[in-house]
Amino acid sequence: MDIASNAGLDLVLMSSSSTPYVCKIMDYGKYKFDAIKKEKELKKNQKVSNLKEIQLSLTIDTHDMEVKAKHGLRFLKDGDKVKVVLRMKGRQQAYAKNAIEVVKSFYNMLASVGTYDKEPEVVGRNVIMIISPKK
Repeated sequence: MDIASNAGLDLVLMSSSSTPYVCKIMDYGKYKFDAIKKEKELKKNQKVSNLKEIQLSLTIDTHDMEVKAKHGLRFLKDGDKVKVVLRMKGRQQAYAKNAIEVVKSFYNMLASVGTYDKEPEVVGRNVIMIISPKK
């Protein structure tokens, strides 16, 4: 402790479980600053993948689907996942197979840049599919 105080540094306990305790003489403030700086650098280099949602309907026209496909392409190129939701209303629920076909045709427009993360499936009155970008 005298050596650390004479040098103007801190005595830091590195391992308290060993029988002679392991200590290190260092500038603790500088050590904490460097640790925070490294942590920020690691966070900056990480890519966070968001989940974007696109809603379709069973009676969607081809041009409307193409416009939504352009949005999906942009999301996938940015590295985000795309959740495609087709909501069925009233009597449309009897035609769930047609809804799955609409969702699959939407996927075919995005197949060049995305792959199935989750196949289209009927969940209640919705048909849900998740597309992730190709590596």
